[in-house]
Amino acid sequence: MLKRITYMYFLALLQLALASLSAAQYFTHRPKPHQPAFEHDPQYKELQRVYEWKNIQYGFPSERDREEVLRNGRYNPDSPIPIDIDVYYPPEGGAARHFITTPRFGQGVPYSLGYVTQVQRENGSEIQAYPSYDWHKSHGGDCNGLTSVYRVHIDACGQMWILDSGEIEFVQHCAPQVVVIDLASNQLIHRYRLPEDTFKAKVSRFVTILADIQDPPPLGVCKEAFVYMADPTSKAIVVYDVKANKSWRVENKFTYPDARFGTHTVAGESFELLDGPLALAVTPKGLGLRRHLIFHALSNELELAIPLDVLQNSTRWQRGISSSLEEFVALGRRGVQCAAHAVSRSGFWFCGFLEPIGIVGWNIQTPYTKANLKLLALNPKTLQFVSGMKIVTRPSDGREELWLLSNRLQRVFGGTIDYKEINYRVQRCDVDDMLQGRGCVGS
Repeated sequence: MLKRITYMYFLALLQLALASLSAAQYFTHRPKPHQPAFEHDPQYKELQRVYEWKNIQYGFPSERDREEVLRNGRYNPDSPIPIDIDVYYPPEGGAARHFITTPRFGQGVPYSLGYVTQVQRENGSEIQAYPSYDWHKSHGGDCNGLTSVYRVHIDACGQMWILDSGEIEFVQHCAPQVVVIDLASNQLIHRYRLPEDTFKAKVSRFVTILADIQDPPPLGVCKEAFVYMADPTSKAIVVYDVKANKSWRVENKFTYPDARFGTHTVAGESFELLDGPLALAVTPKGLGLRRHLIFHALSNELELAIPLDVLQNSTRWQRGISSSLEEFVALGRRGVQCAAHAVSRSGFWFCGFLEPIGIVGWNIQTPYTKANLKLLALNPKTLQFVSGMKIVTRPSDGREELWLLSNRLQRVFGGTIDYKEINYRVQRCDVDDMLQGRGCVGS
């Protein structure tokens, strides 16, 4: 009996040591932070409001196309819910293009990826289908088109990486796929359909994509990449090696939600959702850190990380749910849920918290503690459920911009949304202005 107790005590010490080692590896060769400390006005700040909608206003190639989808029930103006935003600045100048996703949670959504036009309608700016209406009009009948897009990622070469879940209301019309469009020509340049062993039909719903480019400009052309995809409903992350043309699934206790955080409350209204991985970001190069995928589940308070060199090695994930468990790093707890997140090139992490209703920042070169989580923007009205967040580099001066989309998802799920009010917003702020407490409006 004494030997057994001694052995169990030894195991406990070993687990503690491994946990400490795992946390330490995240900060290997970490230089002293050279960034200035967070500074912000006690009243916080307003972000610049770029677009606002009461409900989503779709455009169509012709009035006949509009009437057809209204007649057959494939368009209900109150059904679409915008989820994601991304922005493309043409490298040679010209107007920025703003892309919005409106996934097909159910019927009534004529297309799930579009761009915002200059046409003003009664309830907001009109959206047109992207790349074209023909890509969407089959509603899952043509798997060479797009079935349901939750999020996209535009890389430094002007390529849009599109994650198509392939399902509508958990009916798997097509295999989930990665579609890459060249934004300069609007032409398809790559497609990859996920094999059956990487997803669970009628369960999986792929919602987030991040393309980790291995050959970035100016020397590279963005043809080599590892693509990370979040599948929160089947509690997994899928990795796709573009060069090797293969993919694998990562699922274990670190990709699962925490039941204690399955109730999501925003502005006094609650809904139930027990989702796994949602937000994905990678450690920027040049910080002296071992590079990691930083991620979290929507229904969890934990912020987690896994080294990229481990994640990108398919042989490390052949043991199912017991694969590479010792490599995962629990960075810390925040005590509340946050949805989409993004990391700047200087290593600042941003996320939209459910409570307080605002944008919180963290310097990834410091421990993930409540003392280091700084409230940078607070607005209980305009920042209700930030489901889309991107950091975009402005080519004119090289500065980074934080873009976000909020959608009052708690009211959608609760059935209390009022289409006489503004429900969906796209907002922005320069990253440096956000961190240093300067105003965002007009920046």
